[in-house]
Amino acid sequence: MTDFDTPAPDSNPKDAEYLAKLQDYYAEWKSIPSYAALCEVFGIASKSWVKAILDRLEKVGFLERTPDGMWIPTHQFFARPFAESSVQAGMPQSITATQGDYYVIDEMLIHTPSLTTMIPVKGDSMIDAGIHDGDIAIVEKRNLANIGDIVVAIVDDNFTLKTLAKEGGKYILRPANPAFPVIRPQGSLEIFGVLVGLIRKYRK
Repeated sequence: MTDFDTPAPDSNPKDAEYLAKLQDYYAEWKSIPSYAALCEVFGIASKSWVKAILDRLEKVGFLERTPDGMWIPTHQFFARPFAESSVQAGMPQSITATQGDYYVIDEMLIHTPSLTTMIPVKGDSMIDAGIHDGDIAIVEKRNLANIGDIVVAIVDDNFTLKTLAKEGGKYILRPANPAFPVIRPQGSLEIFGVLVGLIRKYRK
């Protein structure tokens, strides 16, 4: 990945700032605007400067052109910085935002796109496993799972998210909240998929 804190010889020290502004614009409008509009986005007066900026971003892999000349983001455009140091949950630790590599969030959570779905979590039966009401479960669809996996299962035609376990040679589903009972299926138990990731958005 390209590190904009160490500009290439033909780059501009402000390219990281221009890229950030363009990423914010794209996140809101899902498009890369005209040169005239980008003058306002970048806070510069010349369309030729805008073109020079886009050319540099293309050279380092953040943008590309379609056959008809339109600017579009590359895969790398959506990468986000990943810090080399972990963050302490207790006492503060010094860290810089530019440490480490860049990753696309989708790649970190999803291994097989065609088999992956996102399912909203309802209820707090798995709260002790760190899964809260309103979270989005990233689930890889498959009908086989290992004991200890957190699975989306179909029990008597109802979907549920629980930990797969065994009791007396039979499969059961354990909650991660003592207020909820262990599910011991009386009829069928079908594995819909296995939890591979979790998304939680915190709002101000």
